[in-house]
Amino acid sequence: MKSFCLSAFFCFLIITLNAQDKTVQDLKNAASRTITKDPKDTIPKVWKAGGLLSLTFNQSALSNWSAGGDKSSLSFAAGLNAFAFYKKGKNAWDNTIDLSYGLVNTTSLGTRKSADLIDLLSKYGYDVGKNWYVSSLFNFRSQFAKGYAYQSDNTKTLTSDAFSPAYLLLALGMNYKPNDNFSFFISPATARWVIVTNDSLASVAAFGVDSGKNVRFEFGAYASISYMKKISASATYTGRLDLYSNYLRNPQDISIFWTNILNVKVTKIIEMNLTLNMIYDNDIKSVNSDGTSGGPKPQIQELMGIGLAYKF
Repeated sequence: MKSFCLSAFFCFLIITLNAQDKTVQDLKNAASRTITKDPKDTIPKVWKAGGLLSLTFNQSALSNWSAGGDKSSLSFAAGLNAFAFYKKGKNAWDNTIDLSYGLVNTTSLGTRKSADLIDLLSKYGYDVGKNWYVSSLFNFRSQFAKGYAYQSDNTKTLTSDAFSPAYLLLALGMNYKPNDNFSFFISPATARWVIVTNDSLASVAAFGVDSGKNVRFEFGAYASISYMKKISASATYTGRLDLYSNYLRNPQDISIFWTNILNVKVTKIIEMNLTLNMIYDNDIKSVNSDGTSGGPKPQIQELMGIGLAYKF
């Protein structure tokens, strides 16, 4: 009986090993095959999408440092720049989203914001020839959290909040787009809503809304220029300039939103970025050093950092 069981076991082992050898050989044969695709089955690619996700950290600590400085500082910034372009026949649909948020914490100043942006742009166009499109455009721009102006005695004044302001814009016009890297949109008929959800800001007529109101409707002209350029194998520039004039109130006052982003790839996962933003809006008042309200001034923001980046 023992001899029979032992013989049966060896037979089973030999059969199993032969089966495994055949399976391994079949996998090797499958892996070495060259697969060709029938050209008739090819589906045209109508979407082009991608983006960049970045995370930047900076930290420092000092102890009895003769050169001086804060005892400690920590900064963090995150950003997402993504796009999705659709093109089929005479139809074109461009979508971009830009998100950024950053904080800086130091021993003497505490925690303050360094960046805060929500910007969504969607544009549909119908090709009428010579790279011109009859187009409609939607744009939403706001921020994530409260913003403050800081006085010399370290007191602060609330200047903005989430969706305070928020700008919602709808436009009909013409778009010139010779390629995926350049776009010029112009509209003589644009509706814009200025939204201030924070009641304390609305009560002082912040961002041009009537005192106590949360929304102001505007109608005017709008133009937008977008440009993306690969400067070298490792550097890419992206820029956008928006201009708006309100027919219903002081049409000579042009609102400007201008953003510039330079990304430089250092290694596969490390990237340096430089951002320069400028805003001018006659309805946005500045805050003086004593906390009182001042006149409109150009708003300039410059950010530079090196950190982890994932491009997709």
